[in-house]
Amino acid sequence: MVDISIIIPCRNEKGYIENCIESLLSQDADNIEYEVLVVDGDSDDGTKDILHKIVKSNDRIKYLCNKEKLVSNALNIGIMNASSPIVMRMDAHTVYDKFYVKKCLKVMRQTCADNVGGVWTPKGDGYISRAIAAAFKSPFAIGNAKSHNKNYEGWVDTVYLGCWKRSLFDKVGLFDEELVRNQDDEFNLRIIKSGGKIWQSPSIKCWYVPRNSLYSLWKQYFQYGFWKVRVIQKHKMFASYRHIIPALFVMSVLLGLIMSIIFPVIYPLYMFLMLSYLTFISVGSMQCAMKDGWTLLTLLPIVISIYHFSYGLGFLLGIWHFILLGKSGKEVPKTASELTR
Repeated sequence: MVDISIIIPCRNEKGYIENCIESLLSQDADNIEYEVLVVDGDSDDGTKDILHKIVKSNDRIKYLCNKEKLVSNALNIGIMNASSPIVMRMDAHTVYDKFYVKKCLKVMRQTCADNVGGVWTPKGDGYISRAIAAAFKSPFAIGNAKSHNKNYEGWVDTVYLGCWKRSLFDKVGLFDEELVRNQDDEFNLRIIKSGGKIWQSPSIKCWYVPRNSLYSLWKQYFQYGFWKVRVIQKHKMFASYRHIIPALFVMSVLLGLIMSIIFPVIYPLYMFLMLSYLTFISVGSMQCAMKDGWTLLTLLPIVISIYHFSYGLGFLLGIWHFILLGKSGKEVPKTASELTR
């Protein structure tokens, strides 16, 4: 009997899927029987060929096709094909500690949590990816979310990836297939609303490889901001300051520019705002460079500003699309639905 089903949504992960699966097959799992369900989003970069080769050489790995290509669809396909009482999500762009599976099960038993996971720890691959990872770890770019705190252990509102009892999906439902992004946040909201609990443990270790281009980073965080509005709208909840501040800042920059052109007397105030922001990202960049290498310093201000502006602009356009225009997630602009891998 299989003890745990590991689901890996993937699409166009030619450069990473082998390392990911290798880290799973080398797990020190103390005779825990597990299957790996790789749900491929119709990859066209050679990932399929790699997966078919792996499947032939290891009967623990199973290949499933996801014609819709989205992560939420992939997760649901995996859940419906899982043959064990425990389901775990893993991502192809992540490498896992050899005790990852064992630690997830141990923490789940100890805490009786409905969802457990580790810290969202980035590890760059290449110069741009390293700069993105350095900024990701900084409160100057992302804020002080518990999921980025490598030392925090305890109850949280959401967690990176996840490990659940299969029966949980019968209680709260599957992942929301309308959402291109933020499907994990929305699912965790449903867990908490149903009376469930989520636990984060630093003993559950993995290393996420960030995007390797500034454009991909922009699209990723634009979509995070855009779809966060839909999650907030669906659950009739208030946005936290971490979501509102980037949107307010972007709106201030745009309105300030327009107003300073119409009313030149406002221009000094607008310049003060921009100089204050430049000081803020400069301090943040130096802090990141001190920890992750001074060679990253020239790129870090750009990376940090992309985090802020892309998320803030996405959030504002999400308000326009979902709330002011009253449209659904099935009729969104291409920039909000285009895949970034």
